[in-house]
Amino acid sequence: MAEVDLLGLLSASQGIVLGVVIILVLLIFLSAFVIFYKLVHISMAQAQSITFLDRFWDSKRLDDIYRVAEQLKRSPIAQMFRAGYVELSKVKKPQAGQPGYDANTMHDRMGDADNVERALMRARTSEQTKLENLLPFLATTGSAAPFIGLFGTVWGIMEAFLSIAALGKAELGEVAQPIAEALVTTALALASAVPAVVAYNYFQRRLKVLGAEMSNFASDFMNIVKRHFF
Repeated sequence: MAEVDLLGLLSASQGIVLGVVIILVLLIFLSAFVIFYKLVHISMAQAQSITFLDRFWDSKRLDDIYRVAEQLKRSPIAQMFRAGYVELSKVKKPQAGQPGYDANTMHDRMGDADNVERALMRARTSEQTKLENLLPFLATTGSAAPFIGLFGTVWGIMEAFLSIAALGKAELGEVAQPIAEALVTTALALASAVPAVVAYNYFQRRLKVLGAEMSNFASDFMNIVKRHFF
């Protein structure tokens, strides 16, 4: 059986087929970089979030938790807490039974609780956007790369048949090489699309779990805030 000389086929590509090959090779390297970067990014976010949640439930003072959150920059849950704590620290209204407390004050304090909740939601949206950064590139690569490779293959085969038509004859040895050069673009397309799709689905699953943890923390934090401050 003949061995496939992939590098030889790639180097033999010319014209539009060569341009398609270059695009697909770039997509392969860029996808590998994005996959590695997001793997590290999401892994650190989950690991630091677990650390923060352990400290959050173990500690009794919010200011101590805030100092811990400042050190866990990669944790989206820690950043949500920081946003909520900063908004909560602005609340300096009198509580029930204290001088100056009336119906208007109670209404204002309900509004303050809503402000804290909105701060949590804004931080959650911001952190979710950071976590999803570059993932659309993987989705685009997974969907577009096969069509780019198919275009290169069709164009290469078309050029091969046009060359045969110009010569007026068609022997297997003359047809096989150009067609093999054209088909290599499909192989490159699959090499870039398959890992991108697998990685995208994998990251989406991990982000879904992390997003659920962020929603649960927001609910738990608001329950604590309303119980002790409003």
